[in-house]
Amino acid sequence: MPVRLPPLNALRAFEASARLRSFSRAAEELNVTPAAISHQIKGLEEYLGARLFNRANRTLMLTQEGQTLLPGIRRGFSAFHDAMEAFGLHDETGLLNIAVTPSFASRWLVPRLESFNTAHPEIDIRMTTSMGLIDYDRDGIDLGVRYGGGDYPGLVVEPLLSHDILPVCSPKLLQGDRKLEQPEDLAQFTLLHDDGHRHVEMFPDWGMWLKAAGVTNVDASHGLRFDNASSAQGAAVEGLGVALGRTTLISDDLAAGRLVCPFELTIHSDFAYWMVYPENRIKRPKVAAFRDWLLEEARQYRAAHPES
Repeated sequence: MPVRLPPLNALRAFEASARLRSFSRAAEELNVTPAAISHQIKGLEEYLGARLFNRANRTLMLTQEGQTLLPGIRRGFSAFHDAMEAFGLHDETGLLNIAVTPSFASRWLVPRLESFNTAHPEIDIRMTTSMGLIDYDRDGIDLGVRYGGGDYPGLVVEPLLSHDILPVCSPKLLQGDRKLEQPEDLAQFTLLHDDGHRHVEMFPDWGMWLKAAGVTNVDASHGLRFDNASSAQGAAVEGLGVALGRTTLISDDLAAGRLVCPFELTIHSDFAYWMVYPENRIKRPKVAAFRDWLLEEARQYRAAHPES
């Protein structure tokens, strides 16, 4: 005859209490009251006819019977987890959650998304724009595109796009009475700053570019400041001043004539765009489809823009 198993909630309460060595912490994790945990444990002990815990110096300790039971219970919950994970692998359609930096989203990714939608109409994308750290499990994120040095411990990291930095402005600025022919002429114009990474050492800024150009008469600390590169670039398009553009982000505005490069001097950025995701996510067909599409789009961009 099949063995009658105790209630699953009692086994969950036992595993959490044994792992955390506390009924109250187990209750917090399982979102129930400590009294409920205590009741579940008592019922499990009555079912098994054995005491599972002792208290010593306010610490919850497993009895010999509890130590015998725990490994099998943990293997059981691990098997449940594996089964659900395997079930999720067959989820080829539905919602794909991605987290992308705001500037990359608006200036590079969004204009290209139609090709992915055409190729995969069965996959819906939910895009979160964020420059902060991502907790992929807590936030339910499948894949991210981050901007930085590429150091993202515990995650799969694939290089996407690198770039150089150079001044850009609206062609309207070149049509006025003020001349913008030499880097020293920047003293007559408003500098537009991207402060999104201002606290990061070696992030390319106006001070770095002006030093490379040998300019000493321009105050690199003055101007309009924005919290991301896209906003600074948008202000440049509107003719508010001169911004430092990332070659990866300005190519469409340059091709359309919305921006021009008054000087040829560029500086290389050690920062780049990286595709980042937990290793187990790539087993999901919809994540693999987006990853492959994004890598191909980046490859085509690099081929068309070797200067980037």
